[in-house]
Amino acid sequence: MVDAIVSFVVQKLGDYLIQEAIFLKEVRNEVESLKNTLGWMQCFVKDAEEKQDDNPLIRKWVSEIREIAYDAEDVLDKFLLQVHKGGSSGISGKGSKSKFFASIKAGCGLFHKGKEKVKLYSIGEEIAALRKRLDDSARNRELFCLQDINYNKREAAAENSKAHQKLKQLRRSASFYAVEENVVGFEDDANKLLAHLLKEDPRRSVISIFGMGGLGKTTLARKLYHHNDVKHKFACCAWVSVSQEYRTEDLLMRIINSFNIDSPSNLEKMREEDLERCLYQSLQGYSYLVVIDDVWQKETWESLKRAFPDSKNGSRVILTTRIREVAERSDERTHAYELPFLRPDESWKLFCEKAFQSFNADEGLEKLGREMLEKCGGLPLAIVVLGGLLSKKKPQEWRIVRDHIWRHLRADSIQISHLLDLSFNDLSYQLKLCFLYLGIFPEDADINIERLIRLIVAEGFIDQNEDDQVMEDVAKDILNELINRSLIQIGKISWGRIATCRVHDLLRDLAIQKAKELNFFHICAQANRQTRPLLVSSCRRQAAYSGYFWSQDDNNLLSRSLLHFNYEREYIFQVERDLRWLFTSFSLLRVYDAEVVNRFRTGIFSEFPLPVEIGQLIHLKYLRLRNSPIDNLPPSIEKLQRLQTLDLSDTLCGIPTEISKLTELRHLIGNFSGYLPIENLTNLRTLKYVSVESWNRLSPDKLINLRELHIEDKEWTREKVLFTFNSIAKLKSLQILSIKLSGERSFDLLQPLCDCPCLSDLRLRGKIEKLPEDIHVILPNLECLSLEDSNLDDDPMPELEKMSNLVILDLSYDSYSGKKLFCTAKGFPRLEILQLLVDELEEWQVEEGAMPRLRGLRIPEHLKSRIPERLRSIPPPAEGECEET
Repeated sequence: MVDAIVSFVVQKLGDYLIQEAIFLKEVRNEVESLKNTLGWMQCFVKDAEEKQDDNPLIRKWVSEIREIAYDAEDVLDKFLLQVHKGGSSGISGKGSKSKFFASIKAGCGLFHKGKEKVKLYSIGEEIAALRKRLDDSARNRELFCLQDINYNKREAAAENSKAHQKLKQLRRSASFYAVEENVVGFEDDANKLLAHLLKEDPRRSVISIFGMGGLGKTTLARKLYHHNDVKHKFACCAWVSVSQEYRTEDLLMRIINSFNIDSPSNLEKMREEDLERCLYQSLQGYSYLVVIDDVWQKETWESLKRAFPDSKNGSRVILTTRIREVAERSDERTHAYELPFLRPDESWKLFCEKAFQSFNADEGLEKLGREMLEKCGGLPLAIVVLGGLLSKKKPQEWRIVRDHIWRHLRADSIQISHLLDLSFNDLSYQLKLCFLYLGIFPEDADINIERLIRLIVAEGFIDQNEDDQVMEDVAKDILNELINRSLIQIGKISWGRIATCRVHDLLRDLAIQKAKELNFFHICAQANRQTRPLLVSSCRRQAAYSGYFWSQDDNNLLSRSLLHFNYEREYIFQVERDLRWLFTSFSLLRVYDAEVVNRFRTGIFSEFPLPVEIGQLIHLKYLRLRNSPIDNLPPSIEKLQRLQTLDLSDTLCGIPTEISKLTELRHLIGNFSGYLPIENLTNLRTLKYVSVESWNRLSPDKLINLRELHIEDKEWTREKVLFTFNSIAKLKSLQILSIKLSGERSFDLLQPLCDCPCLSDLRLRGKIEKLPEDIHVILPNLECLSLEDSNLDDDPMPELEKMSNLVILDLSYDSYSGKKLFCTAKGFPRLEILQLLVDELEEWQVEEGAMPRLRGLRIPEHLKSRIPERLRSIPPPAEGECEET
């Protein structure tokens, strides 16, 4: 884990050497040397972490490396803060800058020892102290015989970690021949997969079961393996467990033994090619089933399948894996099945079987049991361990377990700890940092994906890759990989994109535990204010939950991130006071995120400008103040030269002209009216929610990177004004466009949008005279379309059904004033979601073959009996699929 922190800091030091070259020029060599030495020490950290469980001295060594990495970041951040403060205090221009660096030379002791001391900051002395600590750590490294993992990759790969070994032992002790008598749940899952196993398809095929660790994939595979119909269908069966580290030769030998094949006596001495030939020849002509359990790489089956003949007799392969990509891409003929969590009734049945073996449940125990069961979130392993633990406890001890449920489960089951460790240890350092960060959000939170992406970019977890991929896209790929590895659950899907995600309580607890070991973040809550220990100086991030606010007595002023969930104050002046104190105290802050709960006392609500002290946070990259009483931003905002995200959601706020100097700004969100001086913000990716008048006053020619734009009418107007798309046509990178008009405003022709080749999501509220007949040519890449208050007179389906890439169509209220709609046989070839909220509609004719991929349909109740039979069984779209989140 510490290797992730060291990698992060090494990357930060490298970024500073590039971005702050002017300020660091006199000490560049020293900073570069520190970066290189930290990078070199990183090679030994992983080896040390694997040995630290058995050696407290090595554990202390790992902790020291972590602290040195954190301190190195502090040195640079404090130095740059002093430089910029000095610049604002009169150090400006060439002459002043040269005098400033001359004073640094003198005070650092690196170039002219004993000369004038630097009052601003002696960075050289700090770096020298860090180098001495690194030298001491290097000597201790030799003493502890720690090895450079880069020089010992082959040996490291051959020697499994303790977590692997222990989990392998557990898996083999519960191997394919150990059949559970009463398996709770999986009935529907088993029946679906059994149909694939037994269907009359002669070609060999793969069935992949995937999902989170502990979900019961192996249990389900075992249930299928021992099913009577399966035994009768296949002439021979085998089972092998893989895990993360394996040798193909070893797998082949174990499969041969599991099939009970007559094998040569020198099997263990055979080469991989000979083992493949032996297995292939033995299976030739037979119908076989092989279960390959706990697969971590799609290459695993690729390396084995040459040994499995396809004799066109219905042979089957079952893979179990935690990773979606492995499940979906291991073979060209794969049926991937995502195993769901247990339903509440199944969870309760499983819990009762394990917990109430020696006594009956009374009303009090049932209430406690259901409370704890809810925390398990339908995860079978957690339920089994919890039930087994409680079965050994006296009824009066159940409440103690409930109060610290995950600590008790980890202590009672080695399998839970090692199972989760395997998933975490298999992550790259970027994935580790992003996974740990998820633990900072409150329990059971629906985490907004866009917000999360902006946060992890601002935190610095994302490296700019060699392909110059946009950082937000890299962050999105990382979150998709965590979803792919079953470490994040998908929450809501909106307009074809993942809108929110969740983290299972067990995984969140793992993230919190690991974060505590790393001083990665600290959670502050009112409940533990009196008992929590003082924050260690290296804790970088703090999260405050409802009812808590940082005080001058118990805070860590070196924190880089403060996240405030459900920030409550009784009076407006308290909010202003809090913000002013935060901005002056946390000078190294990079991220501030606060969700204000508007519960101010009646009759005293008033607004105030954001305190001018915000200008002191020169490192700030992310500022989010949702639902706040802020009505204006101060001119000092211009000093936030690193600001990437300014999110004032649900806040009506004025913008000063100085915002035009924030050239790094990427996301600007809020209810903005009046003049917006943002024409020069070429890095801007997101702009929400700007008034029509404000947009019309803009010249968007330089907004070449704008991807998402939301325009909303702030006031009702009776004036008949056309909204033209001419200015929108200049946004060549635009992907999402939402425009909401009100009153008598209406849209002009859509033709200019043909100059927006990336546009994939279009949502329009307002009158449209007529859809262009060639809309499929104007918007060839459109995937989502929503129309509301369009008052179209003519049936829009003949034009819309030609849009071959359209996936979601929402014809909302008053979008169409006619009575009939007609869809032809080849219309809407890729449409998946259709929402028709047209109350006046009386008839909808759909020819056979139209909308072949439709999976979600919402129409007026009175129309359901008048549509083709095949459409009546299609369920409505999931909640939020056609709504903004």
